[in-house]
Amino acid sequence: MKKGLGALLALWLACASPGTGAQVGDERVLAAREALRVGDRDTLERLARASDGHALDAYVRYWLLFNKLARPEPPPVAELTEFLLAESGSLLAERLRGDWLRRLAADGAWDAFLRLYPDLVSPDAELRCLAWQARLNTGDATLTPEVTARWQELDGNHVACEPVLRALALSGKVTRDDIWWRFRRQVDSRNTGAARATLGWLPKSEAPAPALFDRAMRSPAAYLDRLPANFAATRAGRELALAAMVRLAREDDVRAAQARFLRVSDRLEHRERAYMYAVLGHHGALSRLPQAAEWYRAAGDVPLSPEQRAWRVRAALRAENWPMVHDAIVALPPAERERPEWIYWLGRAQAAQGRTEAAQTLYRRIAGEPHFYGLLAGEELGERFVAPTGGDPAAAADTARAEADPGLRRAIALHRLDMRLDSVREWNWALRGQDEGFLVAAARLALRQEMFDRAISTAERTDPRANLELRYIAPFRDLVEPQARAQGLDMGWVYGVMRQESRFATPARSSSGAQGLMQVMPATGKWVARKIGMPNYHPRMLIDPNVNVRLGTSYMRLIMEGLDNHPVLASAGYNAGPSRARRWRDERPLEGAIYAETIPFDETRDYVKKVMSNALIYAALFEGRPQSLKERLGIIAPRLANE
Repeated sequence: MKKGLGALLALWLACASPGTGAQVGDERVLAAREALRVGDRDTLERLARASDGHALDAYVRYWLLFNKLARPEPPPVAELTEFLLAESGSLLAERLRGDWLRRLAADGAWDAFLRLYPDLVSPDAELRCLAWQARLNTGDATLTPEVTARWQELDGNHVACEPVLRALALSGKVTRDDIWWRFRRQVDSRNTGAARATLGWLPKSEAPAPALFDRAMRSPAAYLDRLPANFAATRAGRELALAAMVRLAREDDVRAAQARFLRVSDRLEHRERAYMYAVLGHHGALSRLPQAAEWYRAAGDVPLSPEQRAWRVRAALRAENWPMVHDAIVALPPAERERPEWIYWLGRAQAAQGRTEAAQTLYRRIAGEPHFYGLLAGEELGERFVAPTGGDPAAAADTARAEADPGLRRAIALHRLDMRLDSVREWNWALRGQDEGFLVAAARLALRQEMFDRAISTAERTDPRANLELRYIAPFRDLVEPQARAQGLDMGWVYGVMRQESRFATPARSSSGAQGLMQVMPATGKWVARKIGMPNYHPRMLIDPNVNVRLGTSYMRLIMEGLDNHPVLASAGYNAGPSRARRWRDERPLEGAIYAETIPFDETRDYVKKVMSNALIYAALFEGRPQSLKERLGIIAPRLANE
């Protein structure tokens, strides 16, 4: 037996006597989790039989069944069914049902899969694809129209969808244009492996050789410079040339792609030229090239992807071409046009063209909502943000409901055992379909338990114009305020960054390795520690909130000093690196809101907007006076000639 599991079991057995407290149950749960990790089914069986009324008893039984499903012997149908009935409606019943469905799919038991699948409440992308596989393999005639109607949403589908899409393509249920469209989207999204597979769905007489595709993707400039004279004689030849130009525009140099496009454009068909202009417009906008808007104009009415449509607006914004901004937003599909950012920018475009009443009508639709565009829209109507007074306490009945809810109780127990992912899953499952009173009470319960991220996320499900003191909590103030003061930083901005980085979860760790309240990378921590003279730095120190806040605020100050002391640039630099924040400036002064909207990284663009709106709301709460987001965003100075 593994040493760690043996120690946990010994502690559990030592504590297992009458009168022992909750800690006994905790150790049993931890021992069961370790037994699952090492694959010790005998220990799992023993721990599952030793039920002690712990809030997480069901987890021990779930782990045992999960272990059994992972083994080669047939699934224990009676045990699985009993668990699903006993835990009906719970997150664990949903998870076990999903695990069982995956096992049935692996076994090719498609009829059994289809009998079980309808009881799944919230299937993930893989299970939805497996359901399509089940229907394909059982001859469901309604599958083809359902999948083909959604074809243009499926270029980045889960791998489990591939057998279905491939079968429809090979059987002629989708057109050649549909297959080439998918190929183009996959090349433009850097998914060249999937694009290569999609080429295999074409008849061999119509598809380029795989080796030729590999060469075009590996060295697109060299491939285009050596195009054979008759490359345009076939669609495959033209599509491969377009793919190489797309690859060049995305990976290397948009201008280099444009130059090679112009050399061969007269040999392409009209719709192929329009498609390439849309690609140049998209990647030109991402690279902040002034020609991007004109390239989009040259694309005409060619169908655009959602990303291309959004960047057509941003290209016009970067050029401050308000008529083009207006036209690009009006051309968006209705669902996209109703997003707050486009409502706000359409209002700005209307105002810039003298249509004040139309602009104000748009602003009023989102003004007062506590997000980046709602705050800006309010200011366009002359209303600076004022923090509302303290929220109402949760009703006693709602508090009792939240405290008694089994899902929330399991989430709290999981949080206590540092099983953070499971805790978050349980908490979110318990909130499904709950009313406003329950949600407010649950947010306050999370706050009392110091589950700060859950308090914030739960409050965000409530009325967006209420419960601001729950959405924008300020824990660790005794640590943060002295450091912010020592670094000369605005407290609202420091809290705005912390809220966005970790939501105040001290053990938070990102996939990239950033850690703690301020999500400091180990290498960044080492660099900052050297800069500020902190002795004996080690990455393990980042889990200490005191050290983490000191290093994080010191880094914020160092970034600010190198980025014009501008919080918008510094926020972008904190997320994506100072050199990128500098490069994203324009050759002329640029409104801070436009700079934020045209940041080419989706994550950083969203991050900067949220940090800046967070900072404003925290400042309003801390200072008790009206605040202006437009003033905070200010003007971004031009980049220097050597940047």
